[in-house]
Amino acid sequence: MSADTTESTDLTFDSAAFRAAFPSLDSGIAHFDGPGGTQTPYVVGEAMARTVTGPLSNRFEGALSEQNAEEAVASFRSAFADLLHADPRGVVHGRSATQLTFDLSRAIAKTWQPGDQVVVTRLDHDANVSPWLVAAAAVGAEIRWLDFDPETAELDDIDGVVTERTRLVAVTAASNLLGTKPPLRRIADAAHAVGALVYVDGVHYAAHHLPDLTGFGADLFVCSPYKFFGPHCAVLAAAPDLLESLHPDKLAPATEDVPERFELGTLPYEAMAGATAAVDFIATAVPGDGTRRERLARSYEGFDEHEQRLREVAEKGLIDLGATVYSRAQSRTPTLLATFPGHASADTYRFLLTRDVLAPAGFFYAHQAELRLALDDPDALRVGLAPYTSDDDVARLLDGLADFLAT
Repeated sequence: MSADTTESTDLTFDSAAFRAAFPSLDSGIAHFDGPGGTQTPYVVGEAMARTVTGPLSNRFEGALSEQNAEEAVASFRSAFADLLHADPRGVVHGRSATQLTFDLSRAIAKTWQPGDQVVVTRLDHDANVSPWLVAAAAVGAEIRWLDFDPETAELDDIDGVVTERTRLVAVTAASNLLGTKPPLRRIADAAHAVGALVYVDGVHYAAHHLPDLTGFGADLFVCSPYKFFGPHCAVLAAAPDLLESLHPDKLAPATEDVPERFELGTLPYEAMAGATAAVDFIATAVPGDGTRRERLARSYEGFDEHEQRLREVAEKGLIDLGATVYSRAQSRTPTLLATFPGHASADTYRFLLTRDVLAPAGFFYAHQAELRLALDDPDALRVGLAPYTSDDDVARLLDGLADFLAT
């Protein structure tokens, strides 16, 4: 099988120049594993190295080393406030989205009573399911499920699931398995109509689209910079007054200030500097002036145009090869879940590795979605496109699959 290997001629986004910023792409591997974590550009690694080699001390306003730590934190909060359309005073650093969600679930559940209800979905990564199941069980709250249709990959309508007893709705902004983007504003409006909070897992969404805490109607939004070119850490954003109303478990001498009351222990300043650099890197992907958020919006538009064009090529190629593609939602990210009847996805993955094509097989912690799909194959192939994915990468993927099927 062959495919057009001509690079995109998008006027707004130069994919070839963008790829050149990633030294790891010199390995020759065609990466389709972005939903599990993207490659990292040099500028992010350099920012981390520059920060950690200092001078660096604990935060304060005295010595230069203390000022450097303070600047790393302030810059981090400012950058992610711009990325997420949030207040810097509501930006919380965490080790992972799973850790942040568990921590916040315990704090929020302190306000629940037996008989209260919590809505979770079968479309979500388990990091936005199990923490709420555990928190609800601890206080005697009830769980209500929002299902999805395996035939369309669309989330069911929120009507009839939210009731006067609903205290929180946990929903993904985009499925890490199927790419489905639920109607967040509609869900948020339904939740807010009964006084419930909305907790949005934006880990997969933020890799492809500009998040909007305010526009989504989300009360709390979590994402992970390592999914969009940054280091391994996570960020949660919420209104400062909401965070003021929550009281997490913490050490006695630790500050009561928000957002610091949610950040346990000394912060990893180098990781925060790297995450800030990732935001700034995205903001420069498409040339132009404006505020950082305006530049981020322009870059994400360029990413989307490039990724969706390649998604159409990859999806058609998969279907032409006989694949069953389960990513079918009308609004979705460039992430394709597929199987080949009669062939184990694990074998497909291993064969592609011999061609330096990395398209992992599994269900990637989307546990409820795995159960709902009920596939015969214990794994499925996930093809995740990223802004650095090239036409040649897609051609190599399809050629490798054609050769695998021929064997």
